[in-house]
Amino acid sequence: ESLRFLSPAAAEAVRQAAGTPAFVYDAKTLRDQARKAMAFPNAFGLTARYAMKASPNAAILQLFAAEGLHVDASSGYEVHRAIAAGVAPENISLSSQELPEFFADLVALGVKINACSLSQLQRFGEACPGAEVGLRFNPGLGSGGTGKTNVGGPSSSFGIWHELLPETQRIAEEHGLKVVRIHTHIGSGSDPAVWQKVSGMSLDLVRQFPEVATLNLGGGYKVGRMAGEASTDLDVVGAPVADAFKAFAEETGRELHLEIEPGTFLLANAGALVSTVQDVVTTGSTGHDFIKLDAGMTEVLRPSLYGAQHPLVLVKAGGSAAEGDESYVVVGHCCESGDLMTPAPDEPETITERALGKAECGDLIVIEGSGAYCAGMSTKNYNTFPEAAEVMVAADGSLHIIRKRQDFEQIWSNEVAVDVSAM
Repeated sequence: ESLRFLSPAAAEAVRQAAGTPAFVYDAKTLRDQARKAMAFPNAFGLTARYAMKASPNAAILQLFAAEGLHVDASSGYEVHRAIAAGVAPENISLSSQELPEFFADLVALGVKINACSLSQLQRFGEACPGAEVGLRFNPGLGSGGTGKTNVGGPSSSFGIWHELLPETQRIAEEHGLKVVRIHTHIGSGSDPAVWQKVSGMSLDLVRQFPEVATLNLGGGYKVGRMAGEASTDLDVVGAPVADAFKAFAEETGRELHLEIEPGTFLLANAGALVSTVQDVVTTGSTGHDFIKLDAGMTEVLRPSLYGAQHPLVLVKAGGSAAEGDESYVVVGHCCESGDLMTPAPDEPETITERALGKAECGDLIVIEGSGAYCAGMSTKNYNTFPEAAEVMVAADGSLHIIRKRQDFEQIWSNEVAVDVSAM
């Protein structure tokens, strides 16, 4: 594996500027991916929404907003975070497993709400009678890179089960709601063929709501992080969908606006984690040689959670390329046997070795493919490790800290002193 947008010298420069571990994002790659998303094939108009849960730093939100992307939020708190970063409320859509108590305040600001269950729709109708609303359906089919990223089908709680359509229509009619959006999302890393099939199923749902003007097909486009892994070609997956929208318009006279919600596609290979080799140990000739990092599941949880594969690149201290073909098991710094950076594919409990070159304490390991679902999905503060810094590489190669490393006292700052002797 090789470095994507950093050079060995630049990786060392990140350590000098922000310490390690530090996430690094490449502004040029982010813009390139945003423009690809904005060019997604469509028949009658497109809104591309950044799935901000992938990495919610304000600088990333602002960069994407400048490129014309809107925002897909997965919690009410993400909505507030996006607004604080300068995203216009009317450019934010909320589809959440937990509809916040303050959702009516968000509606008043102009935030678009997609009800993701019958109870959510009932609550929305009671609080906002006569309002416009979107509906997220589970179309009965799902697909994901792993079972843990599949959010469609009978084993998934996401969205309103498609067979509950009559009850959905009843609740909407009871409260005079105007259903203007249908939303489906089947999983992250999904099979493009399944994604296209679900698009057709989603159009069948649109037929049941004559006022729907927008169909949101979610995201989940596969991104290859490792050498040899395939990535989804948006032109290939999108063209048949655009054709289906045209056919729907010819049949019904309704020209639907398309929404998509990429996250991984935009960020995965636009980010990396720079970490330091803090120890090298062995379990002998019949065991393994291990590299211990000053990072781990506190920054990149995906290997421990999914058995996800990330390219690992060894950089020598001072900023030069590593030499040799020595192999190691790479582990994190947590007191947790599952804190593993080199699991077998899709098998988080099985260790494997990687050929990295000769490693010594003080060298760097760059974990590539760490732009999406890493900084935003970490187990930060486990073992009281502070949250890592985040850095943006500008088009001219300059480094800009976009989140400083957490002061460790902040970790327990919300704890409240009590008299334990009285308990």
